[in-house]
Amino acid sequence: MAKRDYYEVLGIQKGADKDEIKKAYRKLAIKYHPDRNPGNKEAEEKFKEATEAYEILSDDQKRPIYDQYGFAGLDGMGGMGGGGGPQFSHAFNDFADIFGNMGGGGGFGDIFENIFGGGRSRARSATDPMQGQSLRYDLNISFKDAVYGTKAEIKFQHNETCSACNGTGGAKGSKRKTCSTCGGSGQVRRSAGFFAVQQTCPTCRGAGTMIDKPCSICHGAGVEEKSKRMTLTIPAGVDDGRRITVPHQGDAGKNGGPAGDLIVVLHVEPHEYFERDGQDLFCAVPVTITQAALGVTIFVTSLDGKKIEIKLPEGTTNGKLLKIKGEGIPYSGRSGKGDLYVKIVVQTPTHLSSAQKKLLEEYAVLEKATNTPGCIPLASLQ
Repeated sequence: MAKRDYYEVLGIQKGADKDEIKKAYRKLAIKYHPDRNPGNKEAEEKFKEATEAYEILSDDQKRPIYDQYGFAGLDGMGGMGGGGGPQFSHAFNDFADIFGNMGGGGGFGDIFENIFGGGRSRARSATDPMQGQSLRYDLNISFKDAVYGTKAEIKFQHNETCSACNGTGGAKGSKRKTCSTCGGSGQVRRSAGFFAVQQTCPTCRGAGTMIDKPCSICHGAGVEEKSKRMTLTIPAGVDDGRRITVPHQGDAGKNGGPAGDLIVVLHVEPHEYFERDGQDLFCAVPVTITQAALGVTIFVTSLDGKKIEIKLPEGTTNGKLLKIKGEGIPYSGRSGKGDLYVKIVVQTPTHLSSAQKKLLEEYAVLEKATNTPGCIPLASLQ
């Protein structure tokens, strides 16, 4: 069954704070607790689902990773469900109080251990199928390629199933033997004073067995690092920070588990003349005082190299925005484009020839300019 979004499971918004998360989980945990729903497998699954969601969303490290990368980002962190046990210890500690006094059988500790497979006494076996790690690839693209789309060849390193042993980790003719450290249990017990801790066997990593003749290529790992090239299609209209997920191109899984994903993060380089806001493009065009006062026809080169004619009316003011419809950024997944906005920048000359200065002085006389103009309402400038 496909996993549901953790926020959907708890019935909260993505921006919910810790108190809201805790309150939502408490409500669901009480509703679906096995003591209140004896023999109800559906309630049991919902209880497990809610506990898993709470464990991730209440964790200051795991929650940001889940928000950015989803379930793929949590692979290998011990934060995903399926094995139970230690990954739910946070929820266990937070809510032991509400389950301990509910009655109807054993306490929360007993229920928790039974429901989640006795996770405190059994670690995930090294022979269980495990999904490979997802990988991140950062790709720089030009502003123009981000707007119109492109194809980019990328090269990256990832783990592939070992070609020599086909992922078994053993050389030809090798056999598995019982681990001498744990005696085949996959667990070791360590005592310290009054306390005893059971841990995954460090020698066989929980498998209980070991290969007598490891593969000479992967040295028993079952995977080998290889370089790969591929062509990535970047759709039109992508923005800086966009993530493109390429399924099953991350590290190979173990023991028949699926490969992780390749997550490509796009970094859009700034353009010399253009900026974007959503699907709209912005640029600036300088004109002289006389061009702004008398009006002029100017030509603007669009991002795709097209010449666009613009007629400035007489008396164009500095900072005026002119809208050119349909010359912006293509919409992703549908037809149409945003708009292009051209900002008019009226340039004041800083170095005048004697002839230019004389003409301006004559114009000043004609407009009866004074050296001490009075104030005008700010609203009149808008």
